Amino acid sequence: MDKKPPLTLYLAAPRGFCAGVDRAIKIVEMALQKWGAPVYVRHEIVHNKFVVDSLRDKGAVFVEELDECPDDRPVIFSAHGVPKAVPAEARRREMVFVDATCPLVSKVHVEAERHHAEGLQMVMIGHAGHPEVLGTMGQLPEGEVLLVETVEDVAKIAPRDPSRLAFITQTTLSVDDTAAIVAALQARFPGIVGPAKEDICYATTNRQASVKAIAGRIDALLVIGAPNSSNSRRLVEVGSAAGCAYSQLVMRADQIDWRAIAGAQAVGVTAGASAPELLVDEVVAAFRERYDLTVEMVETARENVEFKVPRVLREA
Repeated sequence: MDKKPPLTLYLAAPRGFCAGVDRAIKIVEMALQKWGAPVYVRHEIVHNKFVVDSLRDKGAVFVEELDECPDDRPVIFSAHGVPKAVPAEARRREMVFVDATCPLVSKVHVEAERHHAEGLQMVMIGHAGHPEVLGTMGQLPEGEVLLVETVEDVAKIAPRDPSRLAFITQTTLSVDDTAAIVAALQARFPGIVGPAKEDICYATTNRQASVKAIAGRIDALLVIGAPNSSNSRRLVEVGSAAGCAYSQLVMRADQIDWRAIAGAQAVGVTAGASAPELLVDEVVAAFRERYDLTVEMVETARENVEFKVPRVLREA
């Protein structure tokens, strides 16, 4: 039998589920226990196919818009948040609904509304079309939130009054990229008001920091996550920017391009905030089959954040 080549797998920590994702999944599971199937979910509860498929198997029905839901079944709004018009329409239809918006996204919504009440126009740093961005922009009237995705976009926006601006950000952005955009905004609009506390969430920041911590030791980086997961895609970019010659996003172990990492002696593995640890175990097992494996954990922070589920689900 051929001798397996040696390889060290560096597992970045923290990785995988954050408190907001944990809470959102729990909300769907508790809603199914309380009301029985089907329970409708507007948009993927979190951006992970494995999670969505397993909840679908339990009786969750995923739809894109509220008009696809019947009036007489509960509906859950995803962790990414929804425009204000969505719960307003659910109330009009007298639907039972549960909002699974991550509390850290809700914090950005509150911030936007507070600045708007003070007469400031908002600039949002985020990715066009992402559900979190649509939800946050949808908290305020049309035209009250200007979206910028890049440093270049900062030069193109035309605010109503350049001296009356505030900025907010999507919670799952690259910390480094966002810092550059904020600097460009502050250079062009010196009076722009920023958030009291950074909008990029603790989990996004921690996962990016742990990738930077292993980048110098590895020949390749694998990020377990979904292609539509913003925070997972940012981890691939952070790995590349930190010097990883090869950074790949994989949904599961069967997507690993083994030829691309042939000859590697050290590989880093992390997981986006909506990827379950089960998928990390699957990847480690796939490496163990092919290599004489040494696994090392590299922990850069401890996370003990927990968010409560809404009271309606805790009541008997």
